[in-house]
Amino acid sequence: MNPPAAPPDRHVYLDHAATTPMRPEAVEVMTTLLGTVGNASSLHASGRAARRIVEESRERIAQALDARPGEVVFTSGGTESDNLAVKGLFWSRHDADPRRVRVLSSSIEHHAVLDALQWLSEHEDAVVELVRVDKTGRLDVSDLKARVERDPESVALVSVMWANNEVGTLQPVDDVVALASSYGIPVHTDAVQAVGAVPVGFASSGVDALTLTGHKLGGPYGAGALVVARDLAPVALMHGGGQERDVRSGTLDVPGVAAFATAVELAVKHRSEHADRVSNLRDNLVRRVIEIVPDARLNGDAVDRLPGNVHLSFPGCEGDSLLMLLDSQGIECSTGSACSAGVPQPSHVLLAMGRDEVEARSSLRFTFGRTSTAEDVDAVVAAIGPAVERARLAGNL
Repeated sequence: MNPPAAPPDRHVYLDHAATTPMRPEAVEVMTTLLGTVGNASSLHASGRAARRIVEESRERIAQALDARPGEVVFTSGGTESDNLAVKGLFWSRHDADPRRVRVLSSSIEHHAVLDALQWLSEHEDAVVELVRVDKTGRLDVSDLKARVERDPESVALVSVMWANNEVGTLQPVDDVVALASSYGIPVHTDAVQAVGAVPVGFASSGVDALTLTGHKLGGPYGAGALVVARDLAPVALMHGGGQERDVRSGTLDVPGVAAFATAVELAVKHRSEHADRVSNLRDNLVRRVIEIVPDARLNGDAVDRLPGNVHLSFPGCEGDSLLMLLDSQGIECSTGSACSAGVPQPSHVLLAMGRDEVEARSSLRFTFGRTSTAEDVDAVVAAIGPAVERARLAGNL
């Protein structure tokens, strides 16, 4: 029997789009507050102190995102925020006018949106329409326009992500807002991947609801927000206190909220220099990998994409096999595929972009963050050739 492989000498983390390390400043804020007591809904001195921290955090996030403090609704993260936006706005709009049964979204949304839409279709008789995208993963605005104009009075809302979490393509949010607002249709955008990576402004964009979360930008798990216009009142998903504008109930995590606000502030403040640095790492990785694996293919828009996103297809490879081969060398990345009951599934994003199922299972996503270095790129470049060769051999057995 062969002895177990020695652990890799170096750990390379290139899955920052899934979650990124907490910023030291956010860790310090959070750990300091973990030693304090006070429910932000209590009226005594400790409760008022907790409430002050929450409201100051709300103001800081609002300022960073070009929003009003009263528009920031704290949640447990991106999934809850997406569900609150999609389900809550559908319910409120449909209650106000029963003709509003249609929800328009894109075929490349995160499953937090797609699964919420499927639930509305199955349980609330919503008519869900997924707008097509082009070969780069960019929303086809002409298709959206045709769907809206067919019967605008029946559209409850439009939900289009700011930037795709898999292939990194930036979406035409301005065009979507211009179209929808002319018919009085609210627009929700999942900006989880965009905040801190590209310019994001709530008021300036004209969107009506915007999702963000802490652990994607240097904050803690379990803390996020839905920024939603004051003239909209999503129906609550949970009831029992109405702590957040009566649209979200639950005792607020004061340390988490404060750490979240700190991370948002710093991510937005340093966005420009961060984007420049990680885009250089991105471009260097793409160039050098394609030199070694000439038939590798960059997915997504080559220009209008997230600065730290590299999504590559490797013909003849199963993405899961390639991922594990790299993981054995201490390099951590991700695939765009889902896994159901242990069976790898092709990426719904790549399928929507016109790729076949084989290619949609052959991709890897490398995403850079604040802690990424040029040495990380070197490590991937050194490992990718042998890994691709082994993955192709395994696929031919």
